[in-house]
Amino acid sequence: MSTKDYLEKDYYAVLGVPKTATAEEIKKAYRKLARQYHPDANPGNKETEEKFKEVSEAYDVLSDTKRRKEYDEARTLFGSGLGGYAGTGAQRGGGFNFDFGDLFGGSGGGTGGGERIGDLFGGLFNRGGGTRTTTTSRPRRGQDIESEVTLGFGEAVDGTTVSLRLTSSSACAACGGTGAKAGTTPRVCPTCEGTGAASRNLGNFAFSEPCRDCRGRGLVVDDPCPVCEGSGRGKSTRTIQARIPAGVGDGQRIRIKAKGAPGENGGPAGDLYVLVHVKPHPVFGRSGENLTVTVPVAFPEAALGAEIKVPTLKGMPVTLRIPEGTPNGRTFRVRGRGAARKDGTKGDLLVTVQVAVPQNLDDKARAALEEFRDATEGPDLREELIKQARSE
Repeated sequence: MSTKDYLEKDYYAVLGVPKTATAEEIKKAYRKLARQYHPDANPGNKETEEKFKEVSEAYDVLSDTKRRKEYDEARTLFGSGLGGYAGTGAQRGGGFNFDFGDLFGGSGGGTGGGERIGDLFGGLFNRGGGTRTTTTSRPRRGQDIESEVTLGFGEAVDGTTVSLRLTSSSACAACGGTGAKAGTTPRVCPTCEGTGAASRNLGNFAFSEPCRDCRGRGLVVDDPCPVCEGSGRGKSTRTIQARIPAGVGDGQRIRIKAKGAPGENGGPAGDLYVLVHVKPHPVFGRSGENLTVTVPVAFPEAALGAEIKVPTLKGMPVTLRIPEGTPNGRTFRVRGRGAARKDGTKGDLLVTVQVAVPQNLDDKARAALEEFRDATEGPDLREELIKQARSE
């Protein structure tokens, strides 16, 4: 991100909070927006994914007391962005050319206000107040990569470790990441003098951007490596063991830190995002942290009450007492037999009873049912329903 872009972003507006917002108010606003725009809640939606990144970027700055102070001071100094800067020690509309390359690179000249500005932006952009740093020596974070895995129902409930074969970008093995053909070396870019950045003049302002000739590397390759074609990067394949936490759901995206592509120049590795698919179970279902199961019961059991055996995911059945007069479709809860929660406890097993209607009756069973019908014969059970329908 260029300096100009950074200062023109209103992170308070992104989170929808005033500049006087407390740390707790900022956190609350971020959590609300993060839930709304999280990629897991909006799969395949690039617009909400970009919004989520924007919200996260704003929170990273405003949640850090030091960075927030520096950001506020910078925007105050420039009048809410570079476009609002009115000049310091120079008249408006004059020939004053403010070079942000000197401002943020810290040329070291000047006193008083110049040192103040250099110190301020040195903290914001991680550049020292008195040292110009070349792009080639600056550590760069590796890219995030994605993978997919398909788990059995029980593996998703209990958690498991899986082997993942990953392909990611890394330093080219043929040239060692220089981009130059073996036996040759890159030369310092004459345009940016190895800084990897060039200043672009916008009237009264000049701001820094990646050098177009070396594309920000600070080096020019005259004889490119035939393997990576001068990019200095290649593809590497590796196999890692990834731990999938217990209780993961179908379609959930798991983030595994520092398992992405390797960084450049000693920078940290990116992250690995694993999209989880869960196979359905022939008996059990999931409802959040709870497991669900439907069990058949005979009519006499539902009418008179009974103790029935109920299957569990571990294979050992539990005994469930159903009271007399249990209606079809009633759900009972068996505690602690569900999926694992983040705190180590488990959800419940939700048991729904389904009254089984016999399909084939012998003479003895039919006679018994007819006797039961005669003994319990009363008003038509649907009479009240029919009355209500007519009244409407």
